[in-house]
Amino acid sequence: MLIATYDQTLVVFSIVVAVLASYTALDMAGRLATAQGSVARWWLVGGAAAMGLGIWSMHFIGMLAFDLPIPLGYDLGITLWSLAVSVGASAYALWLVSRPRLPGWQLLAGAVLMGLAIAAMHYLGMSALRMQPGIDYHPVWFIASIALAIAASGAALWIAFRLRNEHHKVLHMRALASLLMGVAIVGMHYTGMAAARFPEGSVCGAVPAGGIDTQWLAVLVIVTTVATLGIALIASLFDRRMRDRTRVLADSLDDANHKLVQAALHDPLTQLPNRMLLQDRMEQAIKRAQREGRAVAAIFCDLDGFKTVNDAYGHQLGDRLLTAVAQRIGALLGPQDTFARLGGDEFVLALTVDSPDDALVIAERIVEAAAQPFLIDAAELQVSASLGIALYPNDASSERELMARADVAMYHTKQLGRNGYTFFTPAMQVNANRQLRLLQDLRRAVGRDELVLHYQPKFDASEQNVTGAEALLRWQHPELGLLAPDVFIPIAERSGLILPMGEWVLDQACRQLRQWHDEGHEHWSMAVNLSPLQFDSPALVETVRSLIERHRIDAQYLTLEVTETTAMKDVDASLEVLNKLTAMGVKIAIDDFGTGYSSLLYLKRMPAAELKIDRAFVRDLESNEEDAAIVTSIIALARALNIKVVAEGVETAAQREFLLSLGCDTLQGFYLGRPAEAEAFGSYGDKAAA
Repeated sequence: MLIATYDQTLVVFSIVVAVLASYTALDMAGRLATAQGSVARWWLVGGAAAMGLGIWSMHFIGMLAFDLPIPLGYDLGITLWSLAVSVGASAYALWLVSRPRLPGWQLLAGAVLMGLAIAAMHYLGMSALRMQPGIDYHPVWFIASIALAIAASGAALWIAFRLRNEHHKVLHMRALASLLMGVAIVGMHYTGMAAARFPEGSVCGAVPAGGIDTQWLAVLVIVTTVATLGIALIASLFDRRMRDRTRVLADSLDDANHKLVQAALHDPLTQLPNRMLLQDRMEQAIKRAQREGRAVAAIFCDLDGFKTVNDAYGHQLGDRLLTAVAQRIGALLGPQDTFARLGGDEFVLALTVDSPDDALVIAERIVEAAAQPFLIDAAELQVSASLGIALYPNDASSERELMARADVAMYHTKQLGRNGYTFFTPAMQVNANRQLRLLQDLRRAVGRDELVLHYQPKFDASEQNVTGAEALLRWQHPELGLLAPDVFIPIAERSGLILPMGEWVLDQACRQLRQWHDEGHEHWSMAVNLSPLQFDSPALVETVRSLIERHRIDAQYLTLEVTETTAMKDVDASLEVLNKLTAMGVKIAIDDFGTGYSSLLYLKRMPAAELKIDRAFVRDLESNEEDAAIVTSIIALARALNIKVVAEGVETAAQREFLLSLGCDTLQGFYLGRPAEAEAFGSYGDKAAA
């Protein structure tokens, strides 16, 4: 037998190529498993070519490392056929591991087919030597090589299937697996080579037949293999980078989309659902309640005292208070309930209930929770909650009606004194419709000359002569007749219409005062009430200045009345406005004195010319010792501060005499004279009161 030898350098290189081919195969399997459509077909073709060429190259490099003491060559046709078998086996292997599932029987069948194909590639390559006489194979080693090929193929298929999905650890696992697979493939090759026996006198028939010279074949195989595997791995790396970049962009897009949805459907401050999401969930709750025969409760919640906190501590702390309220109330609700913020200090709850009592229990918990103090930045803040409750289907037939009626019920709670809850009733809707109609009519009242002024006479307490009048606004409604201010002033204040109406009142009162002075009543004065919104208006001082100039009146005969509560809300700001008005000569009266929470220190600083005793104290003056004591104290205080006292609501002679005895300066009330229009007011003249 001819003794064979091996070039150790080429043997090592064959092992390296086997490992690279194995890694390429595993990488191609990963690419193919995640690709779709035509891209998957291109990866299958390219991966099969690279993998097949790598296995075939390892085989032929191993054969080039093999040397006999005779010249060797290889038949080109048979060599190409062995390459084709290797590529075909690789294509089948890649297709198999790209399937969604790889059951045991399919893995076994694939291992057998692929192992036989690799063995066929090897022995075809051996036959390319065209040895004469033919190669004699040892049966045991021959069978062992085929078994090893099948086992290596099965292991390769199983590993490729397991490592085909991309994750951060897969690259290290693929490197280790490719090393094991490469060694198995090399082992199969050299086992097959060990099975080959060459009798003495054997000749390589491929040498004289124009076969490929081994040196040229070595160069061709090495260059082609390195180029192909390099291109395949570079393409795979590029694809991975593109996939990673695409994944990052997709994650960023998903994150941005999530944030957009969050912003579109949630309140940015409290992260609660907003009006849009609330509407959708309420509609879903109504549909679910219809199927289950249950009810849906809408609870409209408005915070009492929040504006005061906002004004006193600023919007930043006010926002933190709203967040704290949302968290505290949200903790009381179940996972199926919806708690939303509409804006400002308005919240809405939507919950599925079995009876009104379920909504009542939740409402009581909310009222109690909201009333507990909030400690924010060492400041103890106190608010309360006014709730309105409406039920579907008892009170409404749609989401829109349910929300509107819960809102109506909430405003009813406000009117009843706040800090509580009220269930909707049809009577509330009637009142709400009336309020809405009045608001619509009130918007047109100024332009239609429907507003009129009546004048309440003011009398000198000692001489009982008319000293002036207080302008009182009335509304001559075309259908409802003459309306008192308590009917429409609250509507005007809520809607902001009080500002243009207040300016109209000031203008008409100054015009009328000018007319009375022209008629000879030079010493009559005019008192005009300022609403809280009007007093807070930055344009108030300039408006008063321009009206005084326009109507050419002496400012000392114009008295502006500000309620005690309004004046004390922000003392520093109030003092600034009041000082500017008094600098013009306008007199300031503190209205409803005794009903607020005045500080004597601030009262001393205020440039007030008059204190008006509220009619509530005057009404029970004769029978209530406490009221008598309060009135006595107010008059004594005013005397000490050199401020005149006006008592309103005088309706009996005994009240007049009592106030006169205490030293009250000015009186007004029905007993002395009722409010009248300007034409009728002139009849009071300078006559003494009856």
